[in-house]
Parts: sequence; structure tokens; C-alpha cells
Amino acid sequence: MIIYKTEEEIDIMREAALVVSRTLGKVAEEIGPGVTPRFLDTMAEEYIRSQKAIPGFLGLYGCPSTLLISVNEQVVHGLPTDRPFQEGDVVSVDCGAILDGFYGDHAYTFEIGEVAPEVKKLLEVTKECLYLGIEQCTTANRLEDIGWAIQTHAEKHGYGVVRDLVGHGLGRALHEDPQVPNYGRRGRGKKIQNGLTIAIEPMINMGTEKVEQLDDNWTIVTQDGLPSAHFEHDVAVVDGKPVILSTFDFIEEALAKKKK
Repeated sequence: MIIYKTEEEIDIMREAALVVSRTLGKVAEEIGPGVTPRFLDTMAEEYIRSQKAIPGFLGLYGCPSTLLISVNEQVVHGLPTDRPFQEGDVVSVDCGAILDGFYGDHAYTFEIGEVAPEVKKLLEVTKECLYLGIEQCTTANRLEDIGWAIQTHAEKHGYGVVRDLVGHGLGRALHEDPQVPNYGRRGRGKKIQNGLTIAIEPMINMGTEKVEQLDDNWTIVTQDGLPSAHFEHDVAVVDGKPVILSTFDFIEEALAKKKK
């Protein structure tokens, strides 16, 4: 059952999402060659708690960390380790926080130093897929229109669209109805209504869309070992149109400062 949110609840969800946005901004300030995922995880937990929020992933489904950090061929759900990032890596950092009973949940894929042009292109197209999917979140459309837009753009560039993992409803639970696949047929699925709150998160692979889980029972990797990219925003439908509750602004400001 889809739980539609009131304006007041959406306002709280925006604040929860912004806790995550600021946390990812802190990650952007620190991430780079030689930095370890575990360092970022500790920092993120401390920052979220300083915002009077609670880490959203830690302990949920037995998750042992605040961040899920997925490197190169890891698609999502990578557990933080002590292996330092290396020049040329791409790193998806997924973060959740609970504020006043509501979840924020979003993700960004970072480039570590100089990344190969073909990998950089994968990240650019995946981010474009995210915003194309968000554009479809209007009350004139249906849920599969979101996945249709994402799939069409990704496959036009020859990339694989992960089928085994999907976006989702968001609210007092991290995973609510409806599921929001990154593929679909235009005009299919439930009608989009005001008050819908979802996490849209394209997971796009350079090669095959097929994935598998590692022995840690968490980390999902591409079957062919090629890189994957993952970007995620929290979106509410208000007055018939999409409103993005999260932001990449803090990330982009931090990355711009580091380039100076």
C-alpha cells in the first residue's frame, strides 16, 4: 500500500533528506586517493548524530555501517573497509538518516582523482538518467514512465540497466511501496498522485545488467566486473509536479573547492 504524505510530512522529509545531503557534502570534502571507506563511515555517523538525527542504515536489516560504499564494479551495498581508495576509482556512497521519524536516503558516485574518460561518461549518463526519471514524476504519468525514461537513456548509450534492484517509496520506513524500477513500459503502472514520496536511484552498468552478491551477503557486483554508477534523490509529488527533497549542492560545492 502506498502511503501518501501531507505537506507537513513532506517538509519533515525534506529536512531529513538535507541531513543526508550535508553528510554527503562532508564526504565530498574528504574523499580522495588514500582515504579509507571506514574513515568516511565513522565521520558520517558522527556528523549525522550531531544534527540530532539517527543513522538510517546502521542496524537496519543487520547493516553494520552508516554508509554503504561501493567501489568500481560494486553496484550498491558495499560495506566500508580499510582498503584506501586509489586513483581512477569510482565510488558510490549511499547514506540514510532518520529525523523526527522520517527517512532521508540518497547517493552520489564520486570520481577518485583522474578517471578514465569512458568511466566518466558512464557517471554523466547515469546522473542524466536520474533527472530524466524525476521529470516523469507528474500526476499526468504512471510509475513505469520513470523507469522507461531511465532505461531508454541508458540503453541508448549501450549501458546495462540493473533489474534486480530498484528505487522505492520512502517515509517512516526506508523501504515503502511502491517499488520504482529503473526500467519499464511507457504508460504502465499505478497513476502518480500528489503526496507520493519516492527514492529514485538509477544503477547503471558499463556492461551487462546482470549482478551477483558477494559472500558478505551485502555487496552487489556486476557479473562482468565492469564499473557501475549509482545516483539517488528523494522526490515528492506536490501540485502535480516533482519536488526534489535532497540536493547535490553540498557535494558540488565541496568538489569545486578541492579543484581550486
